Amino acid sequence: MGEQIQESPQMAAERLEFRASWAFGQALYDRRTALGLSQAEVARRASMTEEEIECIEGADIVPTFPLLQRLAGALESELDIHVTPDAVTELRFHAPAA
Repeated sequence: MGEQIQESPQMAAERLEFRASWAFGQALYDRRTALGLSQAEVARRASMTEEEIECIEGADIVPTFPLLQRLAGALESELDIHVTPDAVTELRFHAPAA
């Protein structure tokens, strides 16, 4: 059997951060396309640039709480985030409950 390589705490944190950024970017993309909105329209609604929206969807930006709020408003959505100690298990924008 091969030797197990121990992942450093820094590498584990970076991996987790990337997975969270990727999940957020995918959730943004899914909701944006479900609403038929362009990146430019979401950017306008959120007082952002189209390039910033592109970076978020590409997992290049780690979202802050105020950014999450702005994007939820721009997408006329609520945002559900399910987090465990090891991962962001689910991140989803959805229409507000009636």
